[in-house]
Amino acid sequence: MIRIILCDDQFVVVEGLKKILGTDPAIQVVGSASDGTELIKLLPALKPDLVLIDLKMPVMNGILATRQIRKEFPGIHVLVLSTYDDDEWVFDALRAGAEGYLLKDTPPTQLITAIKGTVEGKAYIDPKITGKVIERAASSSQPEERSEVFDLTEREKEILALIAQGFSNADIAERLYLSEGTIRNYTKNLFQKLGVTARTQAAVVAIKNGLVKITEI
Repeated sequence: MIRIILCDDQFVVVEGLKKILGTDPAIQVVGSASDGTELIKLLPALKPDLVLIDLKMPVMNGILATRQIRKEFPGIHVLVLSTYDDDEWVFDALRAGAEGYLLKDTPPTQLITAIKGTVEGKAYIDPKITGKVIERAASSSQPEERSEVFDLTEREKEILALIAQGFSNADIAERLYLSEGTIRNYTKNLFQKLGVTARTQAAVVAIKNGLVKITEI
């Protein structure tokens, strides 16, 4: 059972999401919040696996809340569901540590698939904004920021390329004929070297600094 907290300041949206997610027996909505401050207070008691969060909210917006979740509750997954496809909103959310970014017109079946995939360690970016993410990351690349700065091994680069393509640890383990535990250790070390806390962040850093070729994504 995947435990979820919804965070959105629009009551109609929250109620609609409850009905959509309630159609899947593997998902349980354990709570909801109307802003980031309220959300953070709920986390210790409700212990969700994932937070489905909007960005533009009063008191504390979704970006600030995501940053605090990644810092204080790193085991909780964060998936953004927003109406905003503006570059700055998307990149601020990913830099804050969101593991995926979907738009609110995402079909229910795709939303449920993204929730399950995020919990499994995959990264979901709405197809409408994937091109923007890659283009922005690539265009902001600086010559002095190359792979040697991060001192990655060839195996780490190989795993990072697969992470950037959206593969989970289990998928990578199968492709490379390694145990899932070994891939988890590699991923943990990669995150430390790259200075990130989430797979989507790692993918953006990889593209920006030339660690992964655009054609591999």
